[in-house]
Amino acid sequence: MRNIFIKAFFYLIGLIIISLGITLTIKSDLGAGAWDAVNVGLSETIGFTVGSWVIIIGAMLIFTNAIIAKEKPDLLAVITIFVIGQFIDFWMLSVFDTFGLASFWIQLTVLVGGIAIIAFGVSLYLQPKFSLNPIDGFMVALQKRFGFSLRTAKTLTEVFALVLALALGGPIGIGTVIIIVLIGPFIQFFDGKANHVMNKMLS
Repeated sequence: MRNIFIKAFFYLIGLIIISLGITLTIKSDLGAGAWDAVNVGLSETIGFTVGSWVIIIGAMLIFTNAIIAKEKPDLLAVITIFVIGQFIDFWMLSVFDTFGLASFWIQLTVLVGGIAIIAFGVSLYLQPKFSLNPIDGFMVALQKRFGFSLRTAKTLTEVFALVLALALGGPIGIGTVIIIVLIGPFIQFFDGKANHVMNKMLS
């Protein structure tokens, strides 16, 4: 029971931290991650909050992933989109609503800080090996169905989101490129440390 509680703690705290990092990358106004830019674009084009679109797109992906992988829908992945969606709206609308950045260097600092926070959150939420965020599930579904490497599958999903974000007028910019370059190394940096801490707590 204690072990389940510790794993659930890592999972939920990781998702909340991810939502904070995503909010900071959006608020940096230099360009968001491809999928986040899709949600911002939809919010500005159609309405609803960014967090609502995280939940809507995520729900669609849960069923799309199941069809691609020829498996049952991973309904527990609803937890990931609900927590991230709700907390993005909390950070965006309550905490950073009037958040303004005076210079490019402050914007860049907030962007890189946001990327580091996302990576830290991802490293925490992955440790318990519970349900994946549907965007990560999309990558895995492509890998399973078509035999792609994870790197190829990840690239394909990011390009798909990038095209969609551009079509919707989402915030694509230099920040988007910086996120693509830094997110992998940052996750790798935090992953081993998060794994060590969780295993120590479980032992």
